[in-house]
Amino acid sequence: MRAVIYARFSSELQRDESIEDQVEVCRREIERQGWTVARVYSDRAQSGASKFRPQYQQMMADAEGKQFDILVCEALDRLGRKLADIADLHDRLSYAGIKIHTVATGEVTQLHIGMLGTMAQLYLSDLREKVWRGQLGRARQGRIPGGIAYGYDVVAERDASGGGRRTINAAQAAVVRQIFREYAAGSSPRTIARRLNEEDVPGPGGRQWGDTTIRGQVDRGTGLLNNTLYVGRLEWNRAAYVKNPRTGKKVARVNKQAARELAQIPELRIIDDDLWQQVKRRQKEARIEMGKDESGNALNRVHRRKFLLSELLVCGQCGGRYTVVGKDRYGCATRRAKGTCSNDRTITRRKIEARVLGGLKDKLMAPELVAEFIRSYQAEINATAKEAVARSAELKREAEGIERKMAGIMTAIEDGMYTPALKERMKALEQRKAEIEGLLAGAGNPPVVRLHPNLAEVYRLKVAELEIALNDQSIKDEAGEILRSLIDRVVLTPAAEAPDGIEAQLHGDLAAILALSNNAERKQKLPADGAAGSLLSVVAGIGFEPMTFRL
Repeated sequence: MRAVIYARFSSELQRDESIEDQVEVCRREIERQGWTVARVYSDRAQSGASKFRPQYQQMMADAEGKQFDILVCEALDRLGRKLADIADLHDRLSYAGIKIHTVATGEVTQLHIGMLGTMAQLYLSDLREKVWRGQLGRARQGRIPGGIAYGYDVVAERDASGGGRRTINAAQAAVVRQIFREYAAGSSPRTIARRLNEEDVPGPGGRQWGDTTIRGQVDRGTGLLNNTLYVGRLEWNRAAYVKNPRTGKKVARVNKQAARELAQIPELRIIDDDLWQQVKRRQKEARIEMGKDESGNALNRVHRRKFLLSELLVCGQCGGRYTVVGKDRYGCATRRAKGTCSNDRTITRRKIEARVLGGLKDKLMAPELVAEFIRSYQAEINATAKEAVARSAELKREAEGIERKMAGIMTAIEDGMYTPALKERMKALEQRKAEIEGLLAGAGNPPVVRLHPNLAEVYRLKVAELEIALNDQSIKDEAGEILRSLIDRVVLTPAAEAPDGIEAQLHGDLAAILALSNNAERKQKLPADGAAGSLLSVVAGIGFEPMTFRL
């Protein structure tokens, strides 16, 4: 039995050695059972409230590939604290023929899932309520229940009422006042951020300044310009953060005024009321009324549109995102917001999409890839037919068993052993027999699928129409999402000899598929300026793992 170990601890406050302790306990259990350790998965400082943990997701991917036979962990709550997540894990592993075994309870069954999963979720809910209650108590006393705001230091000494005390940091407070004065005088957050970075003024947490760090979001009270603590007023519980169950990401929802907790802390005032009101007036004048989604987020009709390569373009010079900086034109977001990147090259959306799609069409036409497509298609058809035959045989065996049981009941009745229980049992068997006969009649004989002799030509035509298909309104969104899921990122780096002065390098699983048509040593010349095509430079071994090529 190939056994894998999963270990997890929740927060940075716990000992990092907790992982090693869990692994050791699991290793001993595996040795006692006579199994073999195939791999160890561990998530450090990862909450069990979310299943979107790197090693957990890797474990699930390996499970679907049937790379192990049994999953071992110290206790069920290490796998997760949400009943729905634990039940889903059990169902998926059971489907793959993989068992779950914990040191605490042994083999995990549906009963364990129901009982222990419920207890884990109740613990999580109770913990959340206790944390919220503790933060509420601090806020009512005028203590800061959250992190450290720029402009303040934490008071190390704790008194009888606990921590949460702050004191003004004079140097940072001077920066805060300067930011407020410049904004009130007409400077934009982007201009202020760039000046601070040019003067090497450290931002919050020692990071560089960005325009969003300064302007934030007015409704949620984020950003320096919206922090009421600067006028000596604590506003706690301004927004609630709810986790999206599909993505695992937290979504902010602004609370009503009645749900907020207010406290006056005059000793922490940095900005006077007059300057604060000047900033609020300018914010109101500059604010553009836009529609909002269900989460209360402003919808910017230019920047929030999702194009084919949205959120996939990366600056090769600073590692920041390439975002829309003009009408359908991409540029380095770090240079625009902070002024700390020297990459001033921009490219239109249509040109970069054409280069990506042009490169894909060129490589997808390789004979080896066409042959692989045909082979995979035929293998899938054969596997489906084989499963259908096996399922029919299983149903026929079950029907024969039912016939035998029904004959036994009839014999018992003829011998005078009639009871209401026998009658109910006969009725259930007859019903199941009818269901099986219906399934067998509907299944029929597995169809014989013969591949069209011109399948390769059909494939060629489909690939040639790739760009047209991606702009078909009826399938555009779905096709785009499928293509985007295969691309990890497209890195854009200034290069004088490249088309548009930008070299584009694609990373992702799609490149691994395209690598079937290439050799690691083979390189082609760059296409002429403005022409569709690609330069493929494989930087990893050939195989089904993430690859990279230039467009």
